[in-house]
Amino acid sequence: MIIITLQREKCIGCNYCAEFAPEYFRMSKKDGKSVLLKTEDKKGFYTLKTPNYEALEPCDKAAKACPVKIISVKEI
Repeated sequence: MIIITLQREKCIGCNYCAEFAPEYFRMSKKDGKSVLLKTEDKKGFYTLKTPNYEALEPCDKAAKACPVKIISVKEI
């Protein structure tokens, strides 16, 4: 299982996540911040749990590229 978490409020809109993992991240047209697809806000954290291990590499690249370090990717 892969768990991806985004702290959206701290996003600066650099677009790296959407470039590295477009299947999981998009940039909002409303405020220019990142959106982790298929998730809901829970106290400022957006979390996606997926059994798809193909998500690990692109999301990990996105997390490492994020200049404000608001994306975490865990494998459990």
